[in-house]
Amino acid sequence: MFTSYIFYFLSILALYSAVMMLLSKKPIHSVLYLTLTFFAIGGHYILLNAQFLAIVHIIVYAGAIMVLFLFTVMLLNLNKDEQSPKPIWVKASAIIAGVMLGMVLIGVLRGYDLHVMQQPEGSQIGLVKELGIVLYRDYMLPFEVSSILFLTAMVGAVLLGKKEQI
Repeated sequence: MFTSYIFYFLSILALYSAVMMLLSKKPIHSVLYLTLTFFAIGGHYILLNAQFLAIVHIIVYAGAIMVLFLFTVMLLNLNKDEQSPKPIWVKASAIIAGVMLGMVLIGVLRGYDLHVMQQPEGSQIGLVKELGIVLYRDYMLPFEVSSILFLTAMVGAVLLGKKEQI
């Protein structure tokens, strides 16, 4: 019973902060509202007994990406009050894209069954130990291939970021 109250609180908090992120006039406030949204979603992961996913979500999104957004906003100086009005074709294309997205969502959710599956008591699905067992037993090759890809991307980023020619 208590977890349902926490779920509703986190849901309302996530929806409120997401809407406020969109409606906020100042870019810094938008970044802070987006960070609050990420923390609320991390709370949902904890309620789903996926502690590893919650921690990774908070570290990656609320940590690294929000710092990147914050520095980008500060470097670009987006606090200018004067903004040029958008042409009518940009507004019309945004409305058309929004309507098409709504139609796709209605089409996808029309056949969706709202039956909620109950999680068994004492489920260990989202814990780090179970994730590690599955990752290193069943998905060892894809895990190692992705680590090589990440290493290659890191070396490429360092080489691209160097000032002197190689």
